[in-house]
Amino acid sequence: MTPRLHKALFLDRDGTLIYDKNYLSDPAAVELIPGVAGALARAKKLGYRLYLLTNQSGIGRGYHTLDDTHRCNARMEQLLALPAPLFAGICIAPEAPDQPSLYRKPSPRYIHEMLARDHLDPAQSWMVGDREADIDTALNAGIRPAAVCTGKLTRAAWTALPACQNIPIFDDFAAFAKTLR
Repeated sequence: MTPRLHKALFLDRDGTLIYDKNYLSDPAAVELIPGVAGALARAKKLGYRLYLLTNQSGIGRGYHTLDDTHRCNARMEQLLALPAPLFAGICIAPEAPDQPSLYRKPSPRYIHEMLARDHLDPAQSWMVGDREADIDTALNAGIRPAAVCTGKLTRAAWTALPACQNIPIFDDFAAFAKTLR
């Protein structure tokens, strides 16, 4: 018998769920983007499995530690105040851009591993993020991309990128979540 396939959201952290504070290492500085908690609750209620996929090059650059990132993630989950476990998986890519990497976006490796491990349906899975690397990750993994304008790129900047001409762009994650079925 073939296992039932599940739908999933792969989510960037900085600029998507929380405000991007370059090289965030202090849990006290974690600040949720408005509407994120309700949007995540809606996605879970609709049966989406949630995965966090975050590049944290500050670790590889020596600006902060992996433990700092874990503390920031814990603070984010505390602020979200949603039932645990919220995420079915978390991938932190600690490498700087010039270092060898297995999971640093736009690598699709983590998504491919989770698709296989958790019997996820690529056609019902999304990567949501605020940078071009997030979109490239989705495309490289064969899942659906969605861009949000709460990070580095505005709607105009997104539409100017050749790879992003035909992807959905949302003001924020909450607006994206309203489209989920």
